[in-house]
Amino acid sequence: MIEVQNITKRYGNVDAVKDVSFTVGTDQVLGFLGPNGAGKTTVMKILTGFHFPTSGRAAVEGFSVEDDPVEVKRRTGYLPESVPLYGDMTVEEYLSFMAAARLIPPERQKNAVEESVAACGLVSMRKRLIDTLSKGYRQRVGLAQAIIHDPPVLILDEPTSGLDPNQIIEIRSLIKNLGKRKTVILSTHILQEVEAICSQVLILNEGRIAAQGKPEEIGGKLKGGDTWDLVLKCPDTLGSAGLEEKAARLVPGLVPEIRERDGLFRMSFFLPPERNGEDGERIFDWAVAEGLKILSMNRRKFSLEDIFVRLTESQRLTESPRPDGTRAEDPAAKGDAT
Repeated sequence: MIEVQNITKRYGNVDAVKDVSFTVGTDQVLGFLGPNGAGKTTVMKILTGFHFPTSGRAAVEGFSVEDDPVEVKRRTGYLPESVPLYGDMTVEEYLSFMAAARLIPPERQKNAVEESVAACGLVSMRKRLIDTLSKGYRQRVGLAQAIIHDPPVLILDEPTSGLDPNQIIEIRSLIKNLGKRKTVILSTHILQEVEAICSQVLILNEGRIAAQGKPEEIGGKLKGGDTWDLVLKCPDTLGSAGLEEKAARLVPGLVPEIRERDGLFRMSFFLPPERNGEDGERIFDWAVAEGLKILSMNRRKFSLEDIFVRLTESQRLTESPRPDGTRAEDPAAKGDAT
């Protein structure tokens, strides 16, 4: 289990993380989301003992990262975004070295290496020098070292970076299975990855928590509904204004986006969650009653991407270039705030 209580991390005059609190239990995979500079990597470095918080408290399996950093490291497997590997070692030699560094008893080290090699799909690469591996296979080696001591907590920073589609599927499956018996924090920019793997989501923005919970719970709090896209064939005498007037009889106050092309009307409109009962059948009945013919109808669900964009939009709008070429959230402008 991971417990974070009101942690703040300050670099000089910059608050990379501001009063962040959350809890992750066993058998949970927490997806860490946020734009560059939001504070994700800083939180991960605090949880793995690379940095201490300026204020607040963080604990792993009941051990404080400040008071018991060695115990925290024993119980944590960490995959950093840039994996430090020894290129002049073979995969097997490197993992054997890591097994010894993790103080795995000598009689168990061979089995630990075998299990991590098999789990990460490295059997055919075990005798290869790490310097000769592709980026994808190096990422696998990094994941293998993170799990070699079978820690109860895994903290993974961009674990599928650089992998091909087949490798991504394999690593996602591995992480999902690990999440059934471990506590996992996963940082990624791939929103589909969060939806495929994670049971909980935490979105950071400008060092603060913008939202946390299950994606559908966050969507409900943001009043996220569905968007409907219709292609309509209408009477020749009906223009956009007339169609807008008819749309108001479907939902009072509805102002759809309407485009006319090739004699057809393309209409898009958003239904808030309290009106989600206005489903396809009702829309169809409305069209019949108004003398309209539906040629196509598509419902777009409020997605994790919609949630992410809405919560972080204010930061994107303020990230305009400065005269010196930096942006407000660049490390070059503000210090290490990743």
